[in-house]
Amino acid sequence: MRRSAWTRWWRPEHTWGFGAQVLRGLAQVLFLASPWSGAVFLLTLCLADWRYAGYALGGAVLGTGTARALGVSRDRVDPGLEGFNSSLAALCFAVVLGADGLSTALLAAAGCVVVTVLTAAVVRLLHVWGLPPLTLPYCLLAVATTVAAPGFQRVRTDGVAALPAAASGPTALPLQELAAAFFRNVSQLFFLGQWQAGVLLLAGVFLASRTAGLAACAGSATGILTAWALGAPAERVADGTLGCNAVLVALALCGVFLPATPATLLYALLGAATATVLTPALAALLAPSGGRAFTLPFVLTTLGFLVAARSFPRLAGDGHPGPAPIGRRTCRESSVPAGR
Repeated sequence: MRRSAWTRWWRPEHTWGFGAQVLRGLAQVLFLASPWSGAVFLLTLCLADWRYAGYALGGAVLGTGTARALGVSRDRVDPGLEGFNSSLAALCFAVVLGADGLSTALLAAAGCVVVTVLTAAVVRLLHVWGLPPLTLPYCLLAVATTVAAPGFQRVRTDGVAALPAAASGPTALPLQELAAAFFRNVSQLFFLGQWQAGVLLLAGVFLASRTAGLAACAGSATGILTAWALGAPAERVADGTLGCNAVLVALALCGVFLPATPATLLYALLGAATATVLTPALAALLAPSGGRAFTLPFVLTTLGFLVAARSFPRLAGDGHPGPAPIGRRTCRESSVPAGR
């Protein structure tokens, strides 16, 4: 895997201590190793809902701190690889269980420790095949939380089990809603429904990398186009829940785990469209038990496309017979598109 000069930002000799590791953990939600981008993401959360900002920051702190306490390699801790799953897990608890309760805060804290353990297990397991863990540890905990919550009287959840139903409602999307959906596809990655939050988050991505910013935009547009072409309800397209996984897939397959080239861009957009289709499929499978898809469509699509990419020499972009296996050190810390 090729590395750009930007990777110097997260090498141990250039770290700024624990605070920078935490901010990088927030940035790694969108495959960035820049603490500046993490600061922008945190500011966006503060402007949208200070409680969500507190949970996201606290999750990154607990995840990073737990990893340090357990002696996890600095190759993972320094670039924020131990902070993004715990940050998302804490946000999930705030959204699903309610951000105001003390019980939610305590469960979120425990969940952040658990997801750190899950991260180590998933890293170890997928390393055998040279694959990155992505957000799989967070997804495992989040799905388990939503399914288990109704079984405990002292745990409140806003989700209910329901049988999947056929899509209904208008499919036409007004122009203003189309633009809002484009940005909500990004903001929903942090459970935010405001399109303005998506604008700020995209600005944080462009701050670290123009290539990453363009890939995120392409993924968002592909998610909207795919959902609209297949007749998804306009409401689902507009709120960003159908297209958010497409953004992550486009980032992962064009510049993060595969070099940013015209061939990988087309491959990434195909993956983004696939994740958009997979989103309602997984939602339908999990709905009867009260679960949610979260970013599982992104995880499954990206892992599948990365395995397949090893059979396509043209995706390597450097004359080698195929993309190199993705080892432990390239699971996200090298998530800096070439050409930054």
